[in-house]
Formats: sequence, C-alpha cells, structure tokens
Amino acid sequence: MSKIAIVYFSGYGHTKKLAEAVEAGAAGVAGASVSLLAVDAEGNLPEAGWAELQAADAIIFGAPTYMGSVPWQFKKFIDATSKPWFTQQWKDKIAAGFTNSASMNGDKLSTLHYLFTLSQQHSMVWVGTGLMPSNSKAAQRNDINYVASFSGLMAQSPSDSSPEEGPLPGDLETAKLFGARVANTAARWVRGA
Repeated sequence: MSKIAIVYFSGYGHTKKLAEAVEAGAAGVAGASVSLLAVDAEGNLPEAGWAELQAADAIIFGAPTYMGSVPWQFKKFIDATSKPWFTQQWKDKIAAGFTNSASMNGDKLSTLHYLFTLSQQHSMVWVGTGLMPSNSKAAQRNDINYVASFSGLMAQSPSDSSPEEGPLPGDLETAKLFGARVANTAARWVRGA
C-alpha cells in the first residue's frame, strides 16, 4: 500500500477540479491510498494535513499560476514546510506538481520549476508526466497533454470560464494519467525500499 497526498490551493475552483482529477487517477491504482489536502484562503493547512504529508510516500503539489508563480497562499504553506525541511522529514519521498492558468502558456513552467525546487530542497525524488505531447497537425485541444508539459501537469482554463467549464476534458484526462503515474511510481518506490 502506498500513500499519496495531494496538497493544493485553488483560488476560484479550477485548480481544485484539476486536483480532483489527479486524485481520481492516483486512486485508480491498486493499493494506493490517496488524500486530498486543501490549503485554505489564508494559506493554512489544517494540523491533520501536516500529519498526512508526513505519512505519505508521495506528495503532489498543486497551485494555480498567478503572475508567473504560485499564489501567496501556497507560498505561505511552502514557507511553513521549513519545519519538516529542517529535519529532512520528506527526504526520499516521491514528489510531483501541477498548475493551471488562464493562458495557454501563462508562465506555468515557472510555477512547476518553483515546485520542483521546493521538492529538491526537501531531498525528494521528482516525477514528471511521462506523457508525449499532442503536437501534430492532427492534434485537437482535448488530446492528452495538449499543453505539452514534461516537468509536471499543466492545464488551462479560460479566464471567463467557471470550474464546470474548465479545465477542459483533455486536461482532466491528462491529470488522471499523471495521478496514476505518480501512484505507480510511489508503489514501485515503496516495494523497492
């Protein structure tokens, strides 16, 4: 049994929907136990959430991209991870990340690099999407990995869309595949430990 924790912040509900798709993909892997942990509007994670992160074999970080990085609420959570960092409590856990923004690019890679750097400071082992991009002439917007990210999951929700309208179905399917990849990697990591 591997334990996967998905810790995320969602300002408008789009990133929450993406986190739920990642959760669905991870939960579909035999032997995976998945918990979804929301950072609140004040940047806090409930105390029980910290215990879940400590017990996890894999932590998936998720945040929207605001102005080229994570929003302040998620940054506050990240700053609070200095307590487990000091004693390297997350060392050798699997790590991954996802983000969403209104624009197709929207500097999402900057957010993923930020989450990657966080994972490396914690001495974690980073997992990317493992998905080839949909970048041929025949590609359609709802194809798998249409946003074409290798480092982590990227999704796009139009700025005037509700969470029911975005992220689009192809991005949500990509999120499920990403969640399954992280859960499968964690299971292999746990078996090999």
